Amino acid sequence: MTTPLRIGFIPLVDAAALIVAADKGFAAAEGLDITLVREVSWSNVRDKLNIGLFDAAHLLAPVAIASSLGLGHVKVPIVAPFNLGLNGNAITVSPPLHAAIMEELDGDRFDPMATALALSRVVAKRRKSGAEPLIFGMTFPFSTHNYQLRFWMAAGGVDPDEDVRLVVLPPPYMVDSLANGHVDAFCVGAPWNSIAVDLGIGHILHFVSDILVAAVEKVLAIRQNWAEKNPDVVAALVRAHLRAAEFIERPENRAEAAAILAQPERIGV
Repeated sequence: MTTPLRIGFIPLVDAAALIVAADKGFAAAEGLDITLVREVSWSNVRDKLNIGLFDAAHLLAPVAIASSLGLGHVKVPIVAPFNLGLNGNAITVSPPLHAAIMEELDGDRFDPMATALALSRVVAKRRKSGAEPLIFGMTFPFSTHNYQLRFWMAAGGVDPDEDVRLVVLPPPYMVDSLANGHVDAFCVGAPWNSIAVDLGIGHILHFVSDILVAAVEKVLAIRQNWAEKNPDVVAALVRAHLRAAEFIERPENRAEAAAILAQPERIGV
């Protein structure tokens, strides 16, 4: 007997364990018949999980906490039995902003404090000249992306609520938004930073591991009441994810894992 599950995800590399568990047969070996549903935005994933359209989801760790506390939305207690990734984000800036930061840099280009101070000087010059505030894209208000950007900026004296604009963008739209000049920079997970670099429209300024160490990015999220009613299914789901993660971790499996993730209905790049 198999248990059907609908699980939502956003096309990001840190959905790898979930995708491989479903597509490589690790979930089936645990008696789970997983249907993966690709979504565009974190609000879609959160809402569909909360109302029961999804049994589980690839979710921002802070969203699981916010939902459990009733912050920014209805209160739905969420549990997260499996961590899907650490330190997966990066800050990517447009070529003009990169040039401006490098011109103001007084220190190590890889030092986030030095770049934050350089950004503060760029912001001050723009304000004096009457230019519009810089626009930074991030994926959701309750996200490590938002907190990492704010922490980095504030360290250099930039007020993220007054000196710049922070706007919410779904991860798949980050690259086009940078290319079209709708944002000057963004903080997002893989593969979108690398794609911006490959297209020549962005420079990775920092990996978030330069700023905050061991930041939990995404989790496997499940409604608490559902988890309490289905403990054996939750245990099977965790085992399937663990085996998928172990498969991905082995170097000889990386090419196959990449091919699975690259499918159009998965990450699609």
